[in-house]
Amino acid sequence: MRLSTKGRYAVMAMADLAKNGRGPDGASRAVSLAEIAARQEISLSYLEQLFARLRKGGLVQSVRGPGGGYRLAKAAHETVVAEIVLAVDEPIRATRCVAHSSPKGCMMGGERCITHNLWEDLGAEIHAYLAAVSLEDVVMNRTGGRRRSATSAEMGAAA
Repeated sequence: MRLSTKGRYAVMAMADLAKNGRGPDGASRAVSLAEIAARQEISLSYLEQLFARLRKGGLVQSVRGPGGGYRLAKAAHETVVAEIVLAVDEPIRATRCVAHSSPKGCMMGGERCITHNLWEDLGAEIHAYLAAVSLEDVVMNRTGGRRRSATSAEMGAAA
C-alpha cells in the first residue's frame, strides 16, 4: 500500500489550514493557497487542483476578495484524514485488484491471489485508522498515542 503525493499533500495542506486558519483573536480566517504552498513547500498549481477537489468534497470553503483564500468547512475535530484522502480520489486499499469490491481477482485468470484477503484486511485497517484520526489530532500531534495505546490494549488482552 502506498499513499500517493495527492493524498499526502492534501492532508498536509488541510492540517496547515487547520493550524493557521485562526486569527490571534481565535476567529476563523481565510488562508491563501500561496501561504500554504510556501509553508509546506508544495507547488501552488498542484494545491489549486487539490483544493478544487476538497471544495467539491465539502471539506473547504473558498473566500473571495482581499484577504480571501480557504477555510475549513467544518471544525478540525470533525474532519477526519480518511475524508481528505478520499476527496482527492485516492482509494485506500492495499490489494492490486482494480476494484475493491470486484469479484474478479488480481490474477491473470481472474481469481484472487493467495494473499488477497491479507492485503484487503490491511487496507480496511488503514482506512479505519485514518477515519479515527482528525485534523485536530494531526495538528496537536496526537496520532502516535493512538497507535501505542491500541497496541498496549491488544497486548493486555492477549495475556
